[in-house]
Amino acid sequence: MRALALIGCLLAGPTMAETVLAARTIRAQSLITPQDLVVKDIDVLGAFSAPADIVGQEARVALYAGRPIRHGDIGPPALVERNQIISLIYDQSGLSITTEGRSLSRAGPGEYVRVMNMTSRITVSGRVLPDGRVLVSN
Repeated sequence: MRALALIGCLLAGPTMAETVLAARTIRAQSLITPQDLVVKDIDVLGAFSAPADIVGQEARVALYAGRPIRHGDIGPPALVERNQIISLIYDQSGLSITTEGRSLSRAGPGEYVRVMNMTSRITVSGRVLPDGRVLVSN
């Protein structure tokens, strides 16, 4: 009985899964809308299967029409732009220091960004907070 079930599974062939594809070419740094996506019955390793996971995210690279959207292709929308003046915060063991810095790249919430401290001209790295400030730790 088990052998018949196993043979039936093998003969049935691979099952198809849904994959999200770009409906049109989407430029890098563009926000993705529902109109930018189409779902097809193909299985692509590393690609998204639910449009809800992609809508509202930002394209990190150019996404071409008809191609699957993979996890590394998108990310949260950038809160910090290159050359933007931002607040740098160092907060540890009761000591809190806030100063201004210039962002050296773009980054979204939770991502790390290199920032030049405007006072000392030293480059530090920190994590972007949801409000756009950057938390620096040692």
